[in-house]
Amino acid sequence: MNWYKTMLEISTSGKGLLDITSSVQAQLKEWQVQGGMCFLFIQHTSASLTISENWDSTARADLETFMERLVPERDSWYTHDLEGPDDATSHIRSMLTDSSLTIPIDNGTLSLGTWQGVYVFEHRAHPHRRKVLMRVLSTE
Repeated sequence: MNWYKTMLEISTSGKGLLDITSSVQAQLKEWQVQGGMCFLFIQHTSASLTISENWDSTARADLETFMERLVPERDSWYTHDLEGPDDATSHIRSMLTDSSLTIPIDNGTLSLGTWQGVYVFEHRAHPHRRKVLMRVLSTE
């Protein structure tokens, strides 16, 4: 068994889902990992990770709209707004989604379903540089 680790730096352009599947796959290829487990962890409280539909962009748009409706900005009861109107909402949205993912690796690739992709879900209105820790336990 081998243990690999790196940090992926992801630039976001503001709110929304950003597909990082190819970045994760490229790192697996560089390490030449054929089988094992991939662990991803985002080091932020205002962005998250998720696995979602990656073929039809309307699915991504629906998820983004759903999150906006579920946790709308500028509600009068929010008190945490030091960094702007998306401060409390970005933390709530992050809490409702995942900060980490575990994905099996088979035959040198993430064992995702046909239409699945790995996403950073940016909850802030402005662009950010996000850090995603990537750890891989290889069974070779």
